[in-house]
Amino acid sequence: FVIFNQSDISFYLWNFKGLISSKINCFVLQVQMDSSKQSQDCLNYISVPHRCNCEMRRTLCLKSPSEICKEASAVLVKTVHFIKSLPAFNQLPLGDQFALLRSCWAPLFILGLAQEHVDFEVTDAPADSMLKKILLNRQESPEGKREQPTMAGVSKLKSCLKKFWSLDLSPKEYAYLKGTTIFNPGTKVRSGIKCWIVCGGLAAGSSARLREVVQLLHPGRGERFARILLTASMLQGITPTLVTELFFRPVIGQADLLELLGTLTGIYLM
Repeated sequence: FVIFNQSDISFYLWNFKGLISSKINCFVLQVQMDSSKQSQDCLNYISVPHRCNCEMRRTLCLKSPSEICKEASAVLVKTVHFIKSLPAFNQLPLGDQFALLRSCWAPLFILGLAQEHVDFEVTDAPADSMLKKILLNRQESPEGKREQPTMAGVSKLKSCLKKFWSLDLSPKEYAYLKGTTIFNPGTKVRSGIKCWIVCGGLAAGSSARLREVVQLLHPGRGERFARILLTASMLQGITPTLVTELFFRPVIGQADLLELLGTLTGIYLM
């Protein structure tokens, strides 16, 4: 057995008490830090606004469809007229014309909305009545199979229009931007276009003319051309389905808008 004297016992007791006190202080400090972090997290969660995904998936429709659809139809007619007035477009093979029309009509239409300053308001789309669901015998209607306009899609469209309105483009700037858009449909359509090199040259030429016009109308504002192209890139995030369902479905019913466009331009392929 080891025999400790009184001084040894006092020494060990003093060290033990110091160790326990140190552990307790560390524990209390850790608890205070955790409580402070949780409180801060709660404050951050409350102070940072966020939008629920369910909110962005809400289906919408035009608040004044009769008025806005009429304005949209007029813009679409002007878009078709612009396409058919381009000699370079008319000289392309019929298949290339249709491929360009299919991929670029929606961006050109949105540019037309921006140029004509067509603004619109939306509201929640009405839900199908119980009687309609019973009569359809729980079968999915054609409306249910199509992609409906959502808050997310409409927000992208309205944001894009506001960006163009803030730029306040001139008619010449819009014209050359449309020329750049129609002859540059993107890599996904490239394989379906025979004269892709020609289209690339036409797009580059329109872009160069756009730069010249911007420099002429806005000398000393070298960033304007880049801002125009950056805003135009937003067009690719807006689907043709959204445009069709929001502006034209109330007018054309179950008809295929692309077929109607093909008929109007005379380049529809069977």
